[in-house]
Amino acid sequence: MSENTPGIAAASERVIKKYPNRRLYDTQTSAYITLAEVKGLVMQNEPIVVKDAKTGEDLTRSILLQIILEEEAGGAPMFTEAMLANIIRFYGHAMQGFMGSYLERNVQMFTEMQSRFADQMKGAAPEAWRSFMGMQDMSAAAGNYQAQSQQFFQQMQEQMQKQTEQMLAAFGVKRS
Repeated sequence: MSENTPGIAAASERVIKKYPNRRLYDTQTSAYITLAEVKGLVMQNEPIVVKDAKTGEDLTRSILLQIILEEEAGGAPMFTEAMLANIIRFYGHAMQGFMGSYLERNVQMFTEMQSRFADQMKGAAPEAWRSFMGMQDMSAAAGNYQAQSQQFFQQMQEQMQKQTEQMLAAFGVKRS
């Protein structure tokens, strides 16, 4: 999950090497680990980077996608077929880059909302749990998430419009 210079893992990242026999080796524990254990590291927010043991190529995305594939095939999928088809349609589309950042920002906002809610519920009195079960608090949080999502989407649209105008201006076409 490195955003650093390609080929250089951050000191805090846990390096996992993938060997040609498909085995994964955790360099921190000096032991072979399973894909399920890699998933566990991700679930614990452990920064990881997966490298090909021979070439040093970054395989992190590939391993994360493999984990998602196994989870999706495991009984309780998160993505519907329609959603997956829509995601596929964005590949090669002018909006591909924007869709990725839009999805990433929405998942990040949802995760932050979930974390804030969990913090609020720690040690909560039974009345707070009854309120939660009545969905009063959740409705407000969902409304806030929706508003943030709409604002981000609007910003994305405005950015696309500006880029389109700049591109057309480069060809001598001006907006009327």
